Amino acid sequence: MKLKTYTAESYTEALKKVKEEVGDDAVIVSSKEIKKKTLTSPGLYEIVVAVEEANIMPRKPMSDKAHTQEVMLKLSSAAKEISSISKKENKEIINQPNLTPKKNDEIIELKKQVTKISDTLKFLQASMWEIANKNELQLPPEFSEIYALSRSSGINEKHLDEIMKLTIKYMPLKMRKNSETIKRYFYTLLKKMIPVRMEREITPPYKKIMMFVGPTGVGKTTTIAKLAARFAYKLSKRHKVGIITLDTYRIGAVEQLMTYAKMMRLPIETVVDPSDFSLALESLRHNEYILIDTVGSSQHDKEKIEKLSNFLKVDTFSEININLVLSAVTKYDDLLDIYKNFSILPIDTLVFTKLDETKNYGNIFSLLIETKKPVSYFSTGQEVPDDLTQAEADYLLKGILNKEFN
Repeated sequence: MKLKTYTAESYTEALKKVKEEVGDDAVIVSSKEIKKKTLTSPGLYEIVVAVEEANIMPRKPMSDKAHTQEVMLKLSSAAKEISSISKKENKEIINQPNLTPKKNDEIIELKKQVTKISDTLKFLQASMWEIANKNELQLPPEFSEIYALSRSSGINEKHLDEIMKLTIKYMPLKMRKNSETIKRYFYTLLKKMIPVRMEREITPPYKKIMMFVGPTGVGKTTTIAKLAARFAYKLSKRHKVGIITLDTYRIGAVEQLMTYAKMMRLPIETVVDPSDFSLALESLRHNEYILIDTVGSSQHDKEKIEKLSNFLKVDTFSEININLVLSAVTKYDDLLDIYKNFSILPIDTLVFTKLDETKNYGNIFSLLIETKKPVSYFSTGQEVPDDLTQAEADYLLKGILNKEFN
């Protein structure tokens, strides 16, 4: 064991230093106030801890703001747990009406204690909120929970601050007295901000050509297989569907799509250059839906992306809709970078995959409001054709504000 001494202007700051360097494994040997705080000079506190030498390692310090957000979320979680306990007790009382007077008094006293703890947690949360917003975004403490949840979900800070300002500006004062009405209002506001492209079945003689582009590994090929099955077998009527693959670089991708097409008895064409593309489109002209797979590429490989634009220059019998496929597990800054670099193509809608691999959808929300591009489909797993749904704002908001807000 080794003794280490930490000093700071307050006990809390000294304890924070301990946690940043040695974590929660340290044993506090002593703590004392070395110098009292005065009007002209700060105080000084000392904490001495004992810790195994192997456990002493530099830790990446958490910013004050991030630390505060973490504390607020923990307080929020604790408050919810206390609330659920209280509700459970109420149900047990209802189910056991013949309690003795003594037992009933004990339960009433317990409920009082639970309520007191819950109120204390809310007070602490409000206090942390005031600390977090000192000299920054000025928002009432009753908004602390939705702010902390939204921030932790990955919503861009700039977007979140703008939304909170709108909420404060337009929310009627009488609604702020109830936490549930605040949550409902915020939920409704976010829902209105999410652009969604609703699916509309086409009817003859109209046809739809959909090209799917995006980075490597986001699941374009599987998404196309799911959509092909959806259009051919799962809608109100069966539609004729054809598939074209431009991804001749990866043998595995071609074989995968060929296998899906064979299983669903759908025609498929492989294309190498724009002249072949024109012929392939013409050979599939009798289909109502034509789905086009493309080679995945880094957003920084501009040469590959520009090659795709050459395929859009051929004469077609119907407009080609460009769908940018993105992964839900990609952080917001990278999503925005991908979008900007693929924007040399006329992007029509966004499709998000791997929503089953994360519970935080704030990055998706921020990209949608930043680009103002609608989202059309969500892929929620690997199963073809089941793990594909039409995009819904409610689905995203469940990941941003937790299910209890829906």
